Amino acid sequence: MGGIALLAKQLGHQVAGCDAQVYPPMSTQLEQHGITLFEGFSPVQFSDKPDLVIIGNALSRGNAAVEYVLEQGLAYMSAPQWLAENVLRQRHVLACSGTHGKTTSSSMLAWILESAGLQPGFIIGGVPQNFGVSARLGNSVYFVIEADEYDSAFFDKRAKFIHYFVNTLIMNNLEYDHADIFPDLDALKLQFQYLLRPIPGNGTVIWTEADKNLQDVIKHGCWTPQTYIGEDGWHATLDVADASAFTVYYCGRKSMQIKWSLLGEHNVRNALGVIAAATKIGIEPEIIVQAFADFKNVKRRLELRGTVQDIAVYDDFAHHPTALRATIEALRHKFAKQRIIALIELGSYTMRAGVHCDALLPALQEADEIIFYQAGERGWEINGQSEKPWCVYNDPEAILHKVLAVITPGDRVLIMSNRGFNNIHEKLLIELRKRYHA
Repeated sequence: MGGIALLAKQLGHQVAGCDAQVYPPMSTQLEQHGITLFEGFSPVQFSDKPDLVIIGNALSRGNAAVEYVLEQGLAYMSAPQWLAENVLRQRHVLACSGTHGKTTSSSMLAWILESAGLQPGFIIGGVPQNFGVSARLGNSVYFVIEADEYDSAFFDKRAKFIHYFVNTLIMNNLEYDHADIFPDLDALKLQFQYLLRPIPGNGTVIWTEADKNLQDVIKHGCWTPQTYIGEDGWHATLDVADASAFTVYYCGRKSMQIKWSLLGEHNVRNALGVIAAATKIGIEPEIIVQAFADFKNVKRRLELRGTVQDIAVYDDFAHHPTALRATIEALRHKFAKQRIIALIELGSYTMRAGVHCDALLPALQEADEIIFYQAGERGWEINGQSEKPWCVYNDPEAILHKVLAVITPGDRVLIMSNRGFNNIHEKLLIELRKRYHA
């Protein structure tokens, strides 16, 4: 929604919006671009009657702002519909989809196109540091989009990506998520099947051939030429254990060697889909290699927030067991001997509902100490065996005190959440600076 607001502003509209518990980097980005932000959902914000209200999928009936829009007969639509009708039509849309890696992949792809001089438009569910903004219109036919499978709005339960007029599609992976929207994995697969149906015959579908769930999606119909991530197409070998350098092959032949600042095999897999898409539209290997060398990851993707007395505090958006595992393993490969303290906020509906209760502890075993945070009562238990000490708190201040009691120089603190975690990152750094007079 923040990206939609930026695009509307760039199109010349006067833009304001509301939300609850808005936090950086999106809140600061909106302020910097002169977009008025109301805290909460009071109808007072509609004192100047808007020409159009774009309603995000986080809002539903009973919300004060939604009820006012309906009662007053104000014009409204979903964000994906607005984006399709005002921005995407007649563009070459390159879409990055999948349960994991969408934000990073779309940021990579946009930066490669930018490095090739193509000046793409983009909208990304984070703030890519190479650009400093989450969305822009661009000055070419190309538009890169993070293609989210979540629903469009309370009045349109189709996945957002159904609206997007996709020409080039990357499908990195598919696992069960969004338990508040999809009753089971088959319902989620169906949305991906719908995504494939309107992609034109002169487009491209790039997908991970080893992913069984994506195999199921493809076998229900794909009318577009396919490119594979895997042994039959684009694949890679690691040159170093932490994946900061790797060699890329296409159909068994060496294509390019990448050296970059990112870590982890999961990011290499993200890169392969992006390389396939960039190559398909004619970008040369040497441009791709240099773009990756210059690439800075999105904020909140294994982002180093600060270091005090050799205690490093990292922030990551991971909120699914697969993503938790990938992030911790990436940090472990980088810091083989240092102690890693993992803090995990059970923030998404799927996490809060206990859908992954059996998978959490196995995913976190590369950490040395595990601390979970969930506000309120869970109504379910975290299951499984753990060789590492772990605990659960419902008070973030108690977690802060716990970490401060056990932390020592050399430790790495990895904070993983798709929400704000009560700004524990900065609070921890402040206390560490006090302790060490830094």
